[in-house]
Amino acid sequence: MGKGGWNNLGNNRPYPNLGPAADRVWHGARLYHADRAPWVIVSGGSVPWRERERVEAHAMREFLVDLGVPASAVWLETDSATTRGNAVYTAQLLEDRGLERVLLVTSALHMERALATFRAAGVEAWPAPTDFEVEPLPADLLRWLPDAQALADSTRGLKEYLGLWVYRWRGWAE
Repeated sequence: MGKGGWNNLGNNRPYPNLGPAADRVWHGARLYHADRAPWVIVSGGSVPWRERERVEAHAMREFLVDLGVPASAVWLETDSATTRGNAVYTAQLLEDRGLERVLLVTSALHMERALATFRAAGVEAWPAPTDFEVEPLPADLLRWLPDAQALADSTRGLKEYLGLWVYRWRGWAE
């Protein structure tokens, strides 16, 4: 699990504010409690130009523990700032423990790029997507009008397509 965005709204909150990444953490906890995974790797550091931002993996671990996952079952990867970093550093963490297979938890929108990147890094990854955003739309005329949310959704979709293209071009994804 990683890179959903950590909202740094101050250290006075009694809980982590993970924003969109919260679905990933919930799903990882569900998989752990359903005995689908004996441990959970949380992957995500902070970007260099935001040094004061809390490390995302720490916030995710805190939330997992609150959801009943023992801290000893949560492994941290705190160096990455990109999907490629998530994959490369997680591959190293798995290699150090003699492991090579994982359930990859990320948003459905991000799964194709994440899966291709983890596999290119040598990780045998099986998709466990969450945060599905596609829903049947009502058949009314309002859905054809311009909408700020539709623009935001299109932007995220284009980012994923462009990201996958760039990762494949650079040899970072299968």
